[in-house]
Amino acid sequence: DEQLVESGGGLVQPGGSLRLSCVGSNITFSTSCMGWFRQPPGKEREGVARIGTSNSATYYAGKGVFTKGRFTISRDNDKNTIYLQMNNLNPEDTAMYYCAASRVSGWRCVFGGDNIGGFGYWGQGTQVTVSS
Repeated sequence: DEQLVESGGGLVQPGGSLRLSCVGSNITFSTSCMGWFRQPPGKEREGVARIGTSNSATYYAGKGVFTKGRFTISRDNDKNTIYLQMNNLNPEDTAMYYCAASRVSGWRCVFGGDNIGGFGYWGQGTQVTVSS
């Protein structure tokens, strides 16, 4: 079965950093559009960032406005893993973070805007809590 497993979440103080990881198995990982999403408490799930087949092919939700350069998505295809480096965290970043895989084209993955759909495989999520 296709599987995505996230890790790296936890409790961090405002201004702190975390790196989330997502390992895929039984997925054609290297050619998949991969994404990070999050669901804050009491709110709908929202996209955070996506990455195409290389580390130069990235998209940040809202054109990067809400991440403001604090988040970086990357991938290591040899390890079937994507990462989300999160710096200067604030309480508004508190959420369950999910990774997901999509078979949309590389162009759509990077240039398709915020809501491209097509993410058919999801992990179980990792909780990030930012609090003093």
